[in-house]
This record gives sequence, structure tokens and C-alpha cells, in this order.
Amino acid sequence: MTEPAGPVSRREAVLVPILGMVLAVFFTWPMAMKPASVGRVAMGDGQFSIWNVAWVAHALVTPGARVFDANIFHPHRGTLAYSEPNLGAGALAVPAYLVSGGNPYAAHNSVVLISLTLSVLGMYLLARHLTGSREGALVAGIVFAFCPFFFARTSHIQLMMMAPLPFALLAFHRLADRPTAWHAALVGLAVGVQALFCAYYGVLAGLLVALGVVVFAVTEARWRELRWWGLAVLAGGVSVLTVLPFFVPFIELQSTTGFERTLDDSRRYSADWRAYFASSAWAHRWMLPYLGRWKEVLFPGFVALFVGGTGLAVAVRSLSGRVHAFPMARGPVVFYTLVFALTMWSSFGPDAGLYSLLYYTIPVFSLLRGPARFAIAVTLALSVFTAAAVALTVRRMPPARGRTVTAVLAIAAVAELWTTIPYVPARGVPRAYKVLALAEPGPVVEFPFYYRGNDRFRHTLYMLGSTAHWQPLVNGYSDFIPPDFFEGGPLLETFPNAEGFAWLRERDTRYVVFHLGLYDSPSQARLLERIAEHDDYLKPRYTFGTVLLYEIVNRPSGSP
Repeated sequence: MTEPAGPVSRREAVLVPILGMVLAVFFTWPMAMKPASVGRVAMGDGQFSIWNVAWVAHALVTPGARVFDANIFHPHRGTLAYSEPNLGAGALAVPAYLVSGGNPYAAHNSVVLISLTLSVLGMYLLARHLTGSREGALVAGIVFAFCPFFFARTSHIQLMMMAPLPFALLAFHRLADRPTAWHAALVGLAVGVQALFCAYYGVLAGLLVALGVVVFAVTEARWRELRWWGLAVLAGGVSVLTVLPFFVPFIELQSTTGFERTLDDSRRYSADWRAYFASSAWAHRWMLPYLGRWKEVLFPGFVALFVGGTGLAVAVRSLSGRVHAFPMARGPVVFYTLVFALTMWSSFGPDAGLYSLLYYTIPVFSLLRGPARFAIAVTLALSVFTAAAVALTVRRMPPARGRTVTAVLAIAAVAELWTTIPYVPARGVPRAYKVLALAEPGPVVEFPFYYRGNDRFRHTLYMLGSTAHWQPLVNGYSDFIPPDFFEGGPLLETFPNAEGFAWLRERDTRYVVFHLGLYDSPSQARLLERIAEHDDYLKPRYTFGTVLLYEIVNRPSGSP
């Protein structure tokens, strides 16, 4: 059984979150100074994330709004389930969304800062519980929260939501220490909450807890105790009940459309050996030319690699009794050694074998496609062993020298992991969108209407713009795209035209927005000619500048 670390002092309870926030501000600078005016808007995924978080926050505070009926792909419903819904991130964003007057950038950026702060705190508490060392926990919190993987995925809000993971494992270890129904329920709740922040990490948390149940059943000689297995079932039940109300739309999507991920999809998003040496941090960029092409960014940092690797090696030796007074008990050592090995193995995807086994035995894997994302648990395990190595080291030193060593390691970790995030100033809200915000409700379609290949990403620009008015959009982008979207694409390519009007009328489309700046000169000239030819059917609502707003008021003769 893990040795108790003692209660968290008031000083720790105040200083650790403050330190986490200070480091979060430092690593994301200058975002905290202008949270309402910068974002990852240069990429489609970044625009999607900002829209997603803002939509959930908006739906949660708007009477009558249904959070899963996002304002994309009108008239389809349940469209938030077409991709990761980011319910947890949206809920966290509500205060900033309200205070900022509905600013989507402030909502999104507040969640990033909160996630980083809680990641530091969560790993600190987990490592402290396992090793009893404040010094080791501090270094572990830094190497986990600010790992290169996080900063390589700043355009994917769900992949930055890793803070609940250490809290879920901490809840499990408290269950292992005191097997009670209350602690089992907390484990299930923590795993469920992680799933609401990120489905990948929720599945990962569930798998890690299941692994922990088996490991501790063996190492703590509990495999014959029906109570232990009963508590495990209780934890699983609470987890399912926490997630199920929010998972129903995904079940409906699969049942009605057959949408699922194949193993071939997973191969594209699997890790390779180069991924474990690729990093987003400035201090590591000298390594990148030697790697050639890599498929993911999974390097944990040199402090985690060397200090954590040393801790792992010593931990394995402690299992045979060759190392005495190791700061972690036998159960956690076995558990985190297996976490390190199995999640790394899984991250290499179907061709490595283990991921294929999980795909065919666990139903939810048919909704996943990124095996490499499980590698966050490799960094988590190394962070735990980093704490153990620091604890073992400073324990043998005078207190003053131990604090100096801890400070050096913490500063070294911050220095090597620091990077810059390519923020872009937020775009101003076009006047046409402001007019839409005050107009009577009605579905909107925006042009150009992209439907070919990677051009579909460009609909995220319209989605982000819709945060200024929240009218329903015929446009949209997500992991799943309804078939009628592709049917309408060719009809709308030369809109205004009779076929396009007919297709839009079937969807009760009321407003049309043209972005002249997104057309080349010849296409723009032909567009303006077609608008003039159809001026009986398009009532101008705002036609100044490069973003034009019209209202459909009639149907061309000859259209269905």
C-alpha cells in the first residue's frame, strides 16, 4: 500500500495553483494579456476549437438552446456529435464567456490557462501522494503540464484537456489505500469527467484504472476479495452513468449513419519512433533535422527522459529488493511501469498489435482514430518516476541543498520546455455579421461554398464568424459530414442559380453571405454579375465592403 503523504497544507493549497497559473501565463505569453483578441485562427482546427468552446458556453447560458444541436449543417440536428463535443471545455469557459460579453477568444483562451494550471496541480497532488515528496511533485507537475505534446496541439482544444487524468489516477490510488464505496464513486466520476473533456483521454483513463484494478489485485493480494471487484464494478458504473447522457448522440449517429473509424484510419495517426524524439520546444529544435519526417510530437523533454528514466530504472530494480527505501510502494511501481510500456506500445497503432486487440474488444475504439494520443500516459508515467527520482535524491541531502537541487531541476524543465505559440490577432467582426445578429432568426449560407478535399476546412472561418450572431448555418465542418452537404456543393458552386435556390429553399435558408475577398478577380466579377441577374430574389441587407449580406425573398422561375 502507498505510504500516506500527509495532508496538503494551506500553504501548498495556495502556492501550487498560483505557481501553476504563473507558469501557464509565462508559457502562453502574451495570451493572458489580451485573451479576447488573439487565437490560433490561422488554422482550420484552431478556428473550429474556438467556435466549439464558444458554442457550448453559449448553449449552456442561453434558455431553450440544446447544446448538441450546434448551429452547423442546418437543418441537421445533433451536429455537435459529429466531432469531439468539448463539453467540459465549454462549461469551464462560461465565466469568461459571460464576463467578456460573448467573446469566443476569451472563452477559449481562459480554458487553456485553466487546463494548464490544473494540470500542474493534478500531477503535483498525484506525485506527492505516491512519493511523499513535495520537491519531486513540483518537478513532476512542470514536466507533465508543459510537455511538448501539449504545445504541438494548441489548435485542438480537446487534446489540451489532460488535467483530469492525474486527478482520476489520484482518485484510484485513494481507492487502493481505502477501498470504500465513496472512493470508488469518486474514481468513476473522475473518469467520466475526463471523458467529457476529451474522449480519447476518457477512454485512456478508463483503461488505466482497469489496469490498476488488476495490478493492485495482484500486488496487494486482493484478487480473492469480492469487495475489491465489487468496488471496481461500482466505479465503472458511475463512470458510465456520468457519460451516458452525453454519449447517446454518438450512439444515434453510429446507428443512423454507420459512422466509425477503421484500423486503416488509425494507421495514419499512429506514432513512429521519430515521434518520440520530435518536440515543439525551442530547446529541442536542433534535433528535428536529424529526424526527417515524423508523425507526431511525443518527446517528453530531457528532464523527464533522464531524471524520469533513471527513476524508472531504479524503480524496476526496487522490485527485486536491490534498492531499499524507494519512495514508491510496490503496487504503484508495477502499475506505472506497465502504464509506460503498454501505452507506448499502443501508441504505435494497429501494426504494433496491441491497438488492434483493443479495437476489436472495446466498442468505443471504433470512434477513435489517433493511437499516438495515448502517449500522453507515457509522459505521465515518466513524470511520476521523475518525482520518485527527485525524492530519492533530495532525501539524502541537507534540506537547503535539496531545495537548491529542486529549484535547478524545475528551472531547467521550464527552460527546456518553453516555446512560443503562433497566435494571430483576432479578426474584426464584419458589419454584415453585426446586422445578422440583430436580424430575425433564419438559416444562413455563406460563400464560397467549399466542398472539395481539404478545402472543406475553410468552412471553419464561417463557423468562427457565426459566434457573432449564432444564426443556424447551412455550412459546416466536422469529422462527420452529412451526405447532402456533398450533394449541395456542386449546385452552389455557381450560386446564385436556379438549382442552388431550390436546394437552399428545401432547407428554409433565409440569408446569404458572400465573401468577395475569398474569390479571385475573374470569379468575383462573374459572381457580381450573377447577383445582379438575380436581384429580384436577393434583397440587400448589407452590401458595403467585401462581406455582403442578402436575404432570399423569392424563387427564380423554373426552379423546383
